[in-house]
Amino acid sequence: MKAILIILDSVGIGAAPDAAEYGDAGASTLPHLAAAAGGVQLPTMQKMGLGNVPALLHHRPAEKIEGVPPEPKPIASYGAMREMSDGKDTITGHWEIAGLEVDPGFYGFPPANSFPPDLIAAFEKETGRKLIGNKAASGTAIIDELGAEHVQTGALICYTSADSVFQIAAHEEIVPVPELYRYCEIARRLCDPLRVGRVIARPFVGKPGAFKRTENRKDFAYLPSEPTILERLVEKKIPVYAVGKIEDIYCHRGITESVHTGNNADSQALVEKWTKEKADGLIVANFIDYDMVYGHRRDAKGYAKSLELTDQWLANYLPLVGAGDMLILTADHGNDPTFKGTDHTREYVPLLVYRPGEPVESLGIRRGFYDIAQSLARFFGIPAIPRGASFV
Repeated sequence: MKAILIILDSVGIGAAPDAAEYGDAGASTLPHLAAAAGGVQLPTMQKMGLGNVPALLHHRPAEKIEGVPPEPKPIASYGAMREMSDGKDTITGHWEIAGLEVDPGFYGFPPANSFPPDLIAAFEKETGRKLIGNKAASGTAIIDELGAEHVQTGALICYTSADSVFQIAAHEEIVPVPELYRYCEIARRLCDPLRVGRVIARPFVGKPGAFKRTENRKDFAYLPSEPTILERLVEKKIPVYAVGKIEDIYCHRGITESVHTGNNADSQALVEKWTKEKADGLIVANFIDYDMVYGHRRDAKGYAKSLELTDQWLANYLPLVGAGDMLILTADHGNDPTFKGTDHTREYVPLLVYRPGEPVESLGIRRGFYDIAQSLARFFGIPAIPRGASFV
């Protein structure tokens, strides 16, 4: 008996009721990118009921997903989830999916002169390198802006965003990747008293004017204050297999085996391989490209194409999900590629639950991403977690 949890990074489906509090009123990742691309072709997810979800968001007129109409007889149960935690970042979304609630939210840095002087001084003293940047910025833009200075001086490019992040970019020929990771570990320790969600290593290569980030990115997350569903499963001898950046997000806790894939294609290949090989347990994967490559860069057409490639993969993957298994598709936040700025957006996320041979139903709007964790606890027959309602 297996459960497969796939998190489509940033694939939101409509502004949450409190979106205005985050500056995100009107954001709607899936509907807007579909409209901008002239329609998006997702026949597999359509059959699963993706097109049925917008009509559930009854607090405002439904926004259809152009190219993905409602399915009269979906093959999966469908719904939407509203985040209860304070935030719209990767850690907050993934932690809530795993059963936690982040309240108050993680510490956010201001957009200019972002990092406190005492944090900068301590970081520079321990690393022996100067810090440049010190502002909120797009990761690709700040590398273009400061990459040449970094290569010339060896100073580290440090920047933040609307998320609770301390990001460190360095050229792999100037700062070897293991050394950059060591600097991130120092930053992680220094940022802990502030409750910063993530420190992120952002290695890049190339020459001025043609810098390119590599797949050696690594996230250093704040430690959860209570056990996640992953830890609860492993404690009960139920294996957990992590794909993509999952191991970093959950601080390498509650994981039996992991592979840190860096793109959707590699993640999908590994999910498929493990689904064939593993007899039981939870496979949990993050498909990162939508957020990292297209959402933050506000590339709606690229985002749509990436989703279409995943849909094609799903068409071949679904037959691998056997009787007694459960596949959950969802997201961790939004990142509307047609919206202002370059940051995540506070949105509902879709919920598709495929269980061959089981009845299909509307799951409605779930109050809390942690309904997934509660459902996994019920599915695997372990004690209920403190929050959430099971849809199993």
